[in-house]
Amino acid sequence: MSELSGLQIFKYLPAAKKQDHTNCKECGCPTCMAFALKLSKHQVKIDNCCYAPDELKNIYIQSSKVPQKTVEINGIKIGGENVLYRHEKTFNNPCPIAVSIDVAKNNWEKKLERIKNFEIKCVNEIFKVDLIILKNSKQQDIDFSCITFEKLKSLPIKIINDNDFKSTSQELITIRKKAVLDKDESCSEPVCVWFEHNENLNDLCSRAAYYICKYANMIVFEDFDESLFTSLIMLRQNIYTDPQKPLQVEPNIYEFNNPDENSLIFMTTNFALTFFAVANELESLPVPSYLIVTPSDGMSVLTAWSAEKFTAKKAAKMIKKYDFANKMKNRKIIIPGLLAHMKDELQEEIKDFEIIVGTVNAFEIEDFVKTKLKAFTR
Repeated sequence: MSELSGLQIFKYLPAAKKQDHTNCKECGCPTCMAFALKLSKHQVKIDNCCYAPDELKNIYIQSSKVPQKTVEINGIKIGGENVLYRHEKTFNNPCPIAVSIDVAKNNWEKKLERIKNFEIKCVNEIFKVDLIILKNSKQQDIDFSCITFEKLKSLPIKIINDNDFKSTSQELITIRKKAVLDKDESCSEPVCVWFEHNENLNDLCSRAAYYICKYANMIVFEDFDESLFTSLIMLRQNIYTDPQKPLQVEPNIYEFNNPDENSLIFMTTNFALTFFAVANELESLPVPSYLIVTPSDGMSVLTAWSAEKFTAKKAAKMIKKYDFANKMKNRKIIIPGLLAHMKDELQEEIKDFEIIVGTVNAFEIEDFVKTKLKAFTR
């Protein structure tokens, strides 16, 4: 049973049934509807309403049960999911990607060191292997990133050995559906999928990718491969984000290829996909440059303009904040081609620089600079 909405709760209250005590305010809310909306968000207790029928109380208690427990391992939270699909609300805790090391085998220390040295950077975050599980270890956990296999087994986590894709995938789906839809407490533990040794990395990657989507709370590999983990981390990054919040980077002035006072200057919004598309092109240019990233609530260029999140005043404020005018001899700022209609408005606010309309697409930047470079830097 999913959580009750405010309207579903309201149907049981006196105001909806036009009974006595309609909008009596005894619960502390001005109306029955206000109480229902707050109750649906767990901002008030159902006992605050003296006239809520027992039927509503029973349904509310059942719907308010936590579908899946949250378990913490060395600061990493797993489980705690309460929906089947991320667009319904969001997924809460990214699926940790872990590696198992058998310390009884030769050269296990080298494997441990290799795993600890692995890291990738994406959207201003650094990602590493989330957890290392030590098998046949007689000592305590080596450090905060490691736990023993015995400790893992003692936690309220269900471990599934991935011996058959069809049975594993069906078990994951069944457990999540029973937890979320039926609030079945026997299915409330987070689920860990364990991959035994498999030299076929394509098979491992495809299976793990499916399980991350449906519905593993943690996956553990006995094998470690940098390309495998990079692929899965990137997949996970796209899934475990709030669909109601766009990915964004920090508004700032970013430097590429050691720029100086004569370097090129570009401007864009802080939408992550736009930023990295432009950043990749600027990194590959044979000349240094700056990129002014304005605060735009993570919206793309045209979306930010239409929502008034990218304005001439905000752009000017960004330049003033970093005292950019006094640091630069180059007096030309290249704006996205999609904002050509804003050129005059931007010029009015940013008087210290000449506004140049750039390209519509990021991949066109290199050719644009090659053909226009002399005009910009002279």
